[in-house]
Amino acid sequence: MRVISKRSGALLMIAMLTMPASGSLSAQQPDQLPDQSRADITVNGLPPAELSGMPEGPDIEGYISARGDEKIQVTSADGTRTVILISEGTEIRASKGLFGLNRSKLAADSLLNGLPVNVKTVQWRSGLVANQIKLRSSDLKTATMIRTGTAQGFDEQSAATEALRSRVSDIDQYNVKGTTNVHFDTGKAKLSARGKADLCATADAADAMNNALILVVGYTDSTGDYEYNQQLSEKRASRVVNHLQQACGWKPYRMLTPTGMSEADPLGSNDTASGKAQNRRVEVNILVSKGLDGL
Repeated sequence: MRVISKRSGALLMIAMLTMPASGSLSAQQPDQLPDQSRADITVNGLPPAELSGMPEGPDIEGYISARGDEKIQVTSADGTRTVILISEGTEIRASKGLFGLNRSKLAADSLLNGLPVNVKTVQWRSGLVANQIKLRSSDLKTATMIRTGTAQGFDEQSAATEALRSRVSDIDQYNVKGTTNVHFDTGKAKLSARGKADLCATADAADAMNNALILVVGYTDSTGDYEYNQQLSEKRASRVVNHLQQACGWKPYRMLTPTGMSEADPLGSNDTASGKAQNRRVEVNILVSKGLDGL
């Protein structure tokens, strides 16, 4: 077990929702994009379903800040807002598979305000059409929970989002008392005998501390594409959680929501075999609330 020092700040931030600030989540009615956004696009009619052969447009990364029946507005980290048309040929892909290709269903069920997305576009007339929209299953689940829990109106949606962010942001009120790294073979999520022993030793150490909680975070090396690695990191984290609870006796109510972080936050260089071995890991972090630490 090692004590976290300078990396603790980055560690605590990964448990926060990847949602934009509350002001960005002032969700517009589905058929009401801002006037400024309307001015950004002057195409008439609907884009064709067949998008192959069209000139490539820019990749747009950000979050959905407004949506209409046939278009979405994506706001990037620098505040740039881009209106993108949705076609019947637009592919909506998440980290755990396709959610469907029906345009109206996607507009209502998947492309929710506040949802982080990466959009590949093509050029059509004087605007952009989404060729592929990528998102994370976990982000979609969170956005859907907020949406369905606040069906009475968009003002309530924004309020619910802020309340959820507030609760999750309390993660920075914890002290990190120690971290155990459990390592995995390339492309695998199987725990080794040593890993199993280290997990139960960590649970015992945490159990000896008053008011301790455990946060589990899965990682991968750079082998494979993003979607594969995201799923693999989540699978590794889930396998560790199951072992902690089933074999080591750690109570579920003393565990924070596990997280998969794909290739993020590497410990070693992905250009070397030894560096990749360090990065194929699950971090098991012992946390104690700052307000309760020492009691």
